[in-house]
Amino acid sequence: MRQWNTRKQMREERIAAGRGFATGKLVDPETLVDFLEAVLRPGDRVCLEGDNQKQADVLAKGLAAMDPARIHDLHMVQSGVVLPEHLDVFDSGIAKRLDFSYSGPQSARIAKMLFGGKIELGAIHTYLELFARYFVDLTPQVALIAAVSADRHGNLYTGPNTEDTPTVVEATSFGSGLVIAQVGEIVDTLPRVDIPGDQVHFVLDVGRPFYVEPLFTRDPAAMTETQILTAMMAIKGLYQPYGVRRLNHGIGFNTAAIELLLPTYGEKLGLKGKICTHWALNPHPTLIPAIEAGWVEQVHCFGSEVGMEDYLAARPDIFFTGPDGSLRSNRAFSQTAGLYACDMFIGSTLQIDLAGHSSTITANRIAGFGGAPNMGSDARGRRHPSAPWLQAGAEADPDTATPLRRGRKLVVQIGETFGEGNAPLFVEKLGALELAEKLDLDLAPIMVYADDTTHIVTEEGIANLLLCRNADEREQAIRGVAGFTEIGRGRDKAMVERLRERKIIQRPEDLGIDPLDANRNMLAARSIKDLMLASGGLYRPPSRFRNW
Repeated sequence: MRQWNTRKQMREERIAAGRGFATGKLVDPETLVDFLEAVLRPGDRVCLEGDNQKQADVLAKGLAAMDPARIHDLHMVQSGVVLPEHLDVFDSGIAKRLDFSYSGPQSARIAKMLFGGKIELGAIHTYLELFARYFVDLTPQVALIAAVSADRHGNLYTGPNTEDTPTVVEATSFGSGLVIAQVGEIVDTLPRVDIPGDQVHFVLDVGRPFYVEPLFTRDPAAMTETQILTAMMAIKGLYQPYGVRRLNHGIGFNTAAIELLLPTYGEKLGLKGKICTHWALNPHPTLIPAIEAGWVEQVHCFGSEVGMEDYLAARPDIFFTGPDGSLRSNRAFSQTAGLYACDMFIGSTLQIDLAGHSSTITANRIAGFGGAPNMGSDARGRRHPSAPWLQAGAEADPDTATPLRRGRKLVVQIGETFGEGNAPLFVEKLGALELAEKLDLDLAPIMVYADDTTHIVTEEGIANLLLCRNADEREQAIRGVAGFTEIGRGRDKAMVERLRERKIIQRPEDLGIDPLDANRNMLAARSIKDLMLASGGLYRPPSRFRNW
């Protein structure tokens, strides 16, 4: 007769093995490596909480310190490959297979290891895609997570950086897996219960906060006039005519510049209350001046940002906060909001090809893409209308009768024609395709597909791909804003001018923008100190951003 509870029995065996290193649920940190070797099995599917910001760093170090003769060939399933230890486990043979989403800080090393055969790649996922697979075919047998504090019953308080934790715990605990949490302290009473103790099996008091990367902090002092120009064009050429109120901004100086122009340039255009009111967005410090000026009505966050804790607690009308006053972030919920409830995604990329596909993969870097493909895609399941969505749909498909015509999400790629190291933004062949060929992948890791991309913004102008009626027009629209890159120099000048007459391409002068006006005096804050002052002293920047 078939046994129906084998997974729960295996979990009970792991718990029994771990109790030798614990008092109740509390594990002695001095025995971490021995404890992990007792509860893990070779070939286990393990979710190590490595978000793009929040890291279970002590558990990661413990995992990397295990004896590969005892624990080996683990299948790691995690959002972010961020810390060196996340890859050390593959160098030593402790881990073998990887399914992930983002690897920004480790992008160069992970490329070498993939090409060198050190890592067996499952797939590079979007966040929502990986979360979904936790509940289908990538359910973790062991989850190693991080929280701010715990009580003696194992209830967890995650604080403002909740991020992926509820999703990971839900899938693991209810999928008969083992949940182990590192916490900064054990307390008698938690500010709020974010993860119930009956879903947590062991707790490790490491005596300090987990590591958090200030991923979304951009210093206004480092913004260039070119970035300010592209921001001006985006506001006047996209936000204003479409009336975009619900949106998500990707990471980067171009979008940070837009945030800092809202209270100045946006105010000059009379757009307050008409654009940028509702956001799915991490708490970008560069959004502080717009919030203080009354532009923003509500923000739901994927995660928090270092130094923003007091500011968030003081603005509960804007941010989702708990009874303790701290932010409640949730990456899965905010990704869903960005996918279905927002009318625009605008973000940067490393490469764009002639069709409009974009990727963050280059010859020497595999950065992954996190949630950008969710944000930067047209959700076919959407059914509620909005003015920007309907307007974009009409531009893309003018011939279909109105009641049956789908709207379109605005998916905008913004950047400069030449990026870091003078690398061209526009290329004939994406690095993602070269990666697929080298690793014999069935699917190239494209960040945003061409059929989702609606606009491209550079210092040369805006290309409205919705208005293109064939592949030739689309190619020339892209070449038309590619500047002096090789792609840009290959444009058909006569055709580009015809596209400009049809407003498929709009130059700064077509929008009434003088590039000489794009200067730093337009920014609502010109330094990190200005952002701190704008917050009334509530924003406390990380030390690396302080120069006063």
